[in-house]
Amino acid sequence: MGILLPIWLFCRMIKRILPALLLPLICSACYAPERDCQAFRNGRFTFSSEIGGETKTTTFVRNDTIEIDYFEGKSDTSSVRWINECEYVVKKLNPANTSEEKSIHMKILSTTADSYTFEYQIIGSSGKLQGTAYKAE
Repeated sequence: MGILLPIWLFCRMIKRILPALLLPLICSACYAPERDCQAFRNGRFTFSSEIGGETKTTTFVRNDTIEIDYFEGKSDTSSVRWINECEYVVKKLNPANTSEEKSIHMKILSTTADSYTFEYQIIGSSGKLQGTAYKAE
């Protein structure tokens, strides 16, 4: 009888605490960010990043299979191969060096009415970066 009382008290405490702990977990499991990737498959976009302490902006125009990037007065064309609705691979058509020959895997993580957040990585590399692209008018 001496050990049954602490076990009984422990079980009673778990019955009260467990629902309070599980409710937030269940609610957060139901949340998924909005992803209307189809709305960003084609169009004109801008993306800004910091390079050497300076913010630089790239403008790019993408259709289903081609993307043309405009950066500091130069343009570059890449092929686009969609893996699924929200992921695609970009490969430069005329790479200037061996590092530009590598393909980049892009994944749209979430969307809003006029932007999308994405992660990207050079295929074969372990490092992933994130950015946000905005629809350009």
